[in-house]
Amino acid sequence: MIDINQFTTGVHNIVAQIPFGKVATYGQIAWLTGWPNHSRLVGRIMSQIPSSSALPCHRVVNSLGKLASGFPEQRERLLAENVVFRPNGNVDLKICQWQYMSENP
Repeated sequence: MIDINQFTTGVHNIVAQIPFGKVATYGQIAWLTGWPNHSRLVGRIMSQIPSSSALPCHRVVNSLGKLASGFPEQRERLLAENVVFRPNGNVDLKICQWQYMSENP
């Protein structure tokens, strides 16, 4: 059974590591926490992070590179980091997805 507090801490720790100019998907973050089937829970946790937080939440997108609904400044923040968008408005994951190479946090 998942410990929600531990999971939330893990999500926050991983999001804090996403480098400038890169993005990670909800599923990727769930996998890195050791709970690969909990990408929706990652989304819920991300939606509850206050806008005043220092976490780079704008660097988290869905598996298609689609931006979060209800987060209008996400696109502008990503553009400021030179993140590449496809013609359909989604982030180009082939170019900008974070390739986490280290051992799990």
